[in-house]
Formats: sequence, structure tokens, C-alpha cells
Amino acid sequence: MFETLSDRLTSVFSSLRSKGRLSDADIDATAREIRIALLEADVALPVVKAFVAQVKERARGAEVSQALNPAQQVVKIVNDELIQILGGETRRLRFAKTPPTVIMLAGLQGTGKTTLAGKLARWLREQGHAPLLVAADLQRPNAVTQLQVVGERAGVAVYAPEPGNGVGDPVGVARRSIDEARRQNHDIVIIDTAGRLGIDQEMMKQAADIRDAVSPDEVLFVVDAMIGQDAVTTAQAFMEGVGFDGVVLTKLDGDARGGAALSVRHITGKPIMFASTGEKVEDFDAFHPDRMASRILDMGDILTLIEQAQKTFDEEQAAKMASKLASGDNFTLEDFLEQMQMVQRMGPIKNLLGMMPGMGQMRDQINSIDDRDLDRIAAIIRSMTPAERQDPKIINGSRRARIATGSGVTVSAVNNLVTRFFDAQKMMKRMAGGMGIPGMPGGRATKAAKAQKKAKGRRVSGDPRKAALGKPSDSPDGQDTPEPKKGGGLLGNLGGKQPKLPPGLQLPPGFDPSKLNLPDDK
Repeated sequence: MFETLSDRLTSVFSSLRSKGRLSDADIDATAREIRIALLEADVALPVVKAFVAQVKERARGAEVSQALNPAQQVVKIVNDELIQILGGETRRLRFAKTPPTVIMLAGLQGTGKTTLAGKLARWLREQGHAPLLVAADLQRPNAVTQLQVVGERAGVAVYAPEPGNGVGDPVGVARRSIDEARRQNHDIVIIDTAGRLGIDQEMMKQAADIRDAVSPDEVLFVVDAMIGQDAVTTAQAFMEGVGFDGVVLTKLDGDARGGAALSVRHITGKPIMFASTGEKVEDFDAFHPDRMASRILDMGDILTLIEQAQKTFDEEQAAKMASKLASGDNFTLEDFLEQMQMVQRMGPIKNLLGMMPGMGQMRDQINSIDDRDLDRIAAIIRSMTPAERQDPKIINGSRRARIATGSGVTVSAVNNLVTRFFDAQKMMKRMAGGMGIPGMPGGRATKAAKAQKKAKGRRVSGDPRKAALGKPSDSPDGQDTPEPKKGGGLLGNLGGKQPKLPPGLQLPPGFDPSKLNLPDDK
């Protein structure tokens, strides 16, 4: 969504890094580039003016002029201002003191209200609540059926007493749903209201009547993040006609310029509370202004990545897998498949990599990643026998041909997977062994370890000349040979610390100088 804006801002800041001091001309040029970047992203003009003015004012202050790295300070200022324009702090739902909490959704037709109702219900269910979806959109064809399907996917109950398609009273349905929620012990009611292709008085009146009938604790305005400037106009009309407490952005995964997200909050004064980032029911989360600003500036979103990992990975299972990874040998293709499936449950690989800092510079490579490659790898592993998964070394040519046929891939694909797995095993062994770094677990041998190795004894060389000189096979340079016997004299030291003779004076094979009867050195 914010790729163009992110690329423009990143290029602006990269040009500042070479400057040790920022002049007024530098600040004006940077502000001009930021203004162009925001306008290209379809941000409303009043928002752009206020944003750029605030950045220029702070950039000319002491926090930049006295900074050791002015470019970093400008990035920090832009980040701070982006957070403010997006809402400052994360806005949480207000819950009623006495259940049920009533949440009413409003917005134009086509913004994804019905799908979003299911996503919100699933999100609340994961938080430990028992939500009830209410089908109060009785105008749009098959809207009731759609909500029932979405509710089933989300695993939540749906209250739909009327068939819809123009039949039924939406205000009465909304009013009766409160009593139904109390009877069925639902602590949250989510009312899906009707939308129109455009703003009209009939639509506004119906939404206002439902609001008056149920007195919702939260009225959420659902806006399509891809419609740009029209989002601001629509938001203002709903603010005057119905009123709302928060904004929900849909289709944030689209390829539009994303100006709506930066404009709606500033124009209406209402916080963005949730964001939908995909078509799946689970592609939904609370909106965090600081994390979104960090993504726009290509600084990543590590907190969201950690939260997704915590929701996906079981702690006990993760500890067990960590011990296998540390050992290297115990890590099998079965474990590899299990790890891959857990990563897939976190979401598309492209989205996960996009949360890493600096990944904007590798966007083309990330976009080329196809999640179907992981499915093909899973198919290859599943085509193996349990014995082959435990010990891939037994996979010979005929086995590889059978696996390729069973998984619908080529033999070279099977070869590549097995080779990469062995490489990964070697890497894990090296990491477990401390990479040969002194002081690391499993690193280079310490003096104590060397002494212990010496205590185990030495091997005797098969070469009779070396054996005669007392030179062990594990010490080719003769530095660790035994001490000479007493009485060996000068030639006796040939079997000691200085066994080497000059070229041309080599002793004959089998010659033992220690047996010579020579007087001792005094």
C-alpha cells in the first residue's frame, strides 16, 4: 500500500546521510521532496501542508542543529510526525460495563463491511470474547447469506431472522439482537448495516435510526483504503450524518497509494482502530500508528512479527525444536516440514519479510517469492517414507525418482531439496559447535581439553624411522615427543626435543641412537 511513499521518503533521507551539517537550503529541499511524496500518495492537501510545516519547524530547531547526526534526527522527526498524523497511540475498543457491548459498522457499499464484520468477530473470539454477528443489511442481494458464510468461517454465531434481499426491518433486527445476545450469553454484538454505492439521505437515516435503537458503544466507519481522496469526503459525510467513534481501513494490501490512511485521521479527528490486510479471515489486526509509521519509513515492524510468532508457535514445541536445531544431527526432514508449516500459518512469506527493517530495498526479490514453492517442498517430503525423512542419506537414485513421481516434480527438484537440507544440517552443526571460535561452546579446544587428550596416550607411527626417533604420528613436527632418557647424551637428544638432522645426515632405517654406549654429559 505505501510502497511508493516509502521509496520516495527513503531516497530523500539517503541523500541527507552524506551531510555533516544541514543548512536551511537542505531543510527546504527535504521538505519539498516530502511534500511531493505525500501528494503523490494521494494524501489530502490540508494534511500535507500541516505535516510539512511541522517537520520544517522542528528541523530548524536545536534537536537537529546540535545533533551529531542531523540526517538521523530528520528521520526521527518525520517518524514522530507520521505517528501523530496516524493517531499517536493505539486506540482500544471500549467495552460496556454491562454486557453485551454493541459495535455498529457503517460505510459505503463495496468497502468490505460484511467481510470485515467476520474478521472483527474472529479477532474478538481469539481475545476470549463470545461475539454475535447481526445481519442488518437487508437491502443488498445475498448480504445475509454472505454474512452467514463469513460467520461460519470465523467460527462465530450469526443472528439473521430476516431473509434480506429487500425484505425485513433492519432497525427491528438490530433492536431484537440485543435480547438474543443476552439469552445466548454473547458479550459482544456486531451489527452489519447496509451501504450504498454513494451517499444518500435514505442511507444516512437508516444508519442513524439503528444507532438510536441500539445505542452502540462503538460506531466504526469502514473505509476502503484504495479510494484515495474520496475516503475523506465520505468520512466527512458520515461524521455529519451518523457520527462515528473510530475508523477501520480495509484493503491495505492493495496497490493504491494509501493516502486515505494518512488523511482520514487528520480530517475527522477520529482514530484508526483496525486494519484489514488481506482476503483471509485472519488478515486483520488492531492498527498501531507507531508500527505503521515504521513500515512507511522502511524501518520494519518487528513487534507485529513477534506477536504473530507468539500466536503461531507453541512454547513447548518451540523449545523441543530448538534443542534439535542445536544438535544438528537430530533435525530431520519431518522437523523441517513441521517448521515450514508453522511459518506458513503466520501468513504469506512476502508479508513476513516485509516486516524486517530495510526490506524495502529488496522489494523486487521479495515480490518474486511464491508461497507455492513451499507447497511443492511439502509435497516432496510427504512423498518420502518415514525412514527416508529420518535419514535422507538412504535416498539413492531410484528412491529420488520415486519421490519425484509421487510429488509431481522433477528429480532435480528432489536433489536440490536433499542437498539444501544437508547444507542446513552442516550449518547447524557449525553453529552448535561455536563456529570454531575460541570461548564459544564447542569452539577451539582449551588447554585443559588438550591436556586431557595427551593423557589418553599417543599412537605409534607405522613408519619404523619415526618410531625409532620416538616421533608420534599425531605430531609431525616432533614438538610433543617424550622427554629423552637420562644418559642419552647429545645423540640421545635425537629422540627428544630436537630430532631433526640437517639434509644429507639422515640416520639409516632402524638405527636407534639411544643404544649407543656413550658417556653421560656432565
